[in-house]
Amino acid sequence: MNTTHNHGLHRFAGLIAFLLVLSGCAVGPHYERPAQNVPAVFKEARLTPEAARHWKAAQPAEALARGHWWEIFNEPLLDKLEDQALAANQNLKAAAARVEQSRALQRNAKAARFPTVDAGFGPSRQRASNASLGLPDDAANSPETLWRAQLGVSYEADLFGRVASTVDAAQADTLQSTALFESLRLALQADVAQNYFLIRRLDAEQELLAHTVALRAKTLDLIEQRYQLGEISELDQARARTELSTARAQALGITRQRVAAEHGLAILLGEPPSEFSVAPAPISRVNAQIPAGLPSSLLERRPDIAAAEYAMAAANARVGAAKAAFFPRLTLTGGFGYESSGLGELFNWGSRAFLLGPLIGTALTLPIFDGGARTAQMDNARARYTEDVANYRQTVLQAFREVEDSLSGLRILTEQTAVQDQALASAERAAHLSRTQYREGSIAYLDVIDADRAVLQQQLATVRLDGERAALAVDLVRALGGGWSVQVAASK
Repeated sequence: MNTTHNHGLHRFAGLIAFLLVLSGCAVGPHYERPAQNVPAVFKEARLTPEAARHWKAAQPAEALARGHWWEIFNEPLLDKLEDQALAANQNLKAAAARVEQSRALQRNAKAARFPTVDAGFGPSRQRASNASLGLPDDAANSPETLWRAQLGVSYEADLFGRVASTVDAAQADTLQSTALFESLRLALQADVAQNYFLIRRLDAEQELLAHTVALRAKTLDLIEQRYQLGEISELDQARARTELSTARAQALGITRQRVAAEHGLAILLGEPPSEFSVAPAPISRVNAQIPAGLPSSLLERRPDIAAAEYAMAAANARVGAAKAAFFPRLTLTGGFGYESSGLGELFNWGSRAFLLGPLIGTALTLPIFDGGARTAQMDNARARYTEDVANYRQTVLQAFREVEDSLSGLRILTEQTAVQDQALASAERAAHLSRTQYREGSIAYLDVIDADRAVLQQQLATVRLDGERAALAVDLVRALGGGWSVQVAASK
């Protein structure tokens, strides 16, 4: 009898070994990055040979440390604000927590590759029916207590890659969460820089308007003196008062915008707006020469593109898991331990017991009919993959557009600033001539007002272009996926 028992165990072990060999037969599709039309160079680099030399001065690479890219602007306060935002921003902390969640889910998925082992101890009170024991209905049949101490083992042999596909999907989800964290961190860095330069631009506008208010107040005093002497009419006095009030109203409007920008920056830094302030300092013109590199580098540098690709990889793995549901599933279980009717005899050698195979059901199961549930799950997985492929390609296209927008914006803005500087110089010359002619009595005061107003408009336009230049430089860094080793010239 022992020989027969041993032969049975050998056959069972051989079957298990054969099925374990099948565990390498994964049925999931192999992941490959979808083809994407990537231009050889950016459009801006093809405009002129000079532009090509300028924008292809360096090629970003994922291996380079992104570092503190904002330091290229040589703004010590901005450096401090960026470090504070990275340490205290609540959205960034939430994203970091999501990364930890995905890593925990990945570890949970990997756990399915190993057997689960549990131990148990305790009694059970039971009474079998007389019929099951072959006794008459009125025969004595007392309940009995059975003590058990056992070790249970359960393991799913991954015959067709269901577990492996689930692990691959979880790993891709973790990589996606990490890439989304990097994308949010880059966006936070860019938002802090954008808000900082906005405040600096508004400071410059405030400085101009404060100077204008002081000059117009002084001019009004002179006009009123001449009016008292009867040298001019009341019309000139009224016009001077109007211009002074207009300048004061503009200054208050800029103050309101600056307060709102300061509050927005405080939130990015994780501080209550009531406890945060930035000392006024007008913006300086920034001439950023940022190399765009090659378009193909965006596929490696941009964290949002990486996140979109990891989403595709996860969806592809889930297609494999859905496909594996159409094939047999093998679950190996076993229980080893002791059982006896008395606690004192529980650990005797004769009380040992074992169980191979599930207590209920079968070890190898093959789905036959489920009303189309598996087919629906497969269709859903494939549709999700198709959606993620489209999202990936759209993300790449959007990245190319953002780079092209920033490159063209900086190029055109450089030309626009040069023309604007000429316009400002002409307006200042015209204002000087008009004041001279007014003092000589050759023109009316209305001409002086128009000339001064033109100077203020050109000054404000110049300052706003300086603000746009800094903002576009930040946009280009964001569009390229972060910082790199680069030289930037800034005129202070």
